[in-house]
Amino acid sequence: MEYDFLVDTYNTERIKTLSVWSTFKDDDLLIRPQPLDQRDRNPLEHMVHQCLSEEKWFHNMFGIDVGTAPLPEKETRLEFIKQYAGDSGKRLTILKAKDKVWWEQEVSFFETKRIRSWIMVRRIAHTAYHRGEQTAILRILGREIHSIYGPSADTGGLPQNNALTIYAYPDIKSLIEGESKGGLKASLPGPGNAPSTERPDL
Repeated sequence: MEYDFLVDTYNTERIKTLSVWSTFKDDDLLIRPQPLDQRDRNPLEHMVHQCLSEEKWFHNMFGIDVGTAPLPEKETRLEFIKQYAGDSGKRLTILKAKDKVWWEQEVSFFETKRIRSWIMVRRIAHTAYHRGEQTAILRILGREIHSIYGPSADTGGLPQNNALTIYAYPDIKSLIEGESKGGLKASLPGPGNAPSTERPDL
């Protein structure tokens, strides 16, 4: 079916988001890049936003209700990981059963109307945008970052320097099991000796 790529992309975005969440430490959740600046979210607020925003979009625009409260009872890093993994997994199962007519149906999108396939592209972009903000916080905190869309500085730098793509975990089940045991992420080689930029002279 021509919209399977959106379902597959949503699935990969789930583990990318959870991998970033797993990189924070429990003590990081209330930290802001600028401690006295309330204009951006701290990691905990990002997790809350992801869970509430996605639940709202899926319920109102896709007509998908997974029947659970979107936030965990105990708002810890691991419980948010488990909550989002479970809820997004249920959404994934429902999406896999949708046909071409459903994906091309026009529905309300805030003040306007759009077809569902268009809305899903926006949902994926929305998630990626906020994940980028969280990755920036991780860099400020000095955390090592595994691959998200390819090599990172911590997996060897740039592809032309033979950097590797190294995901923290191969799948969501392994991620939850590993984080429940204190963290069993894949080891990282570090940036190596070459600059992690295409323009080292600037």
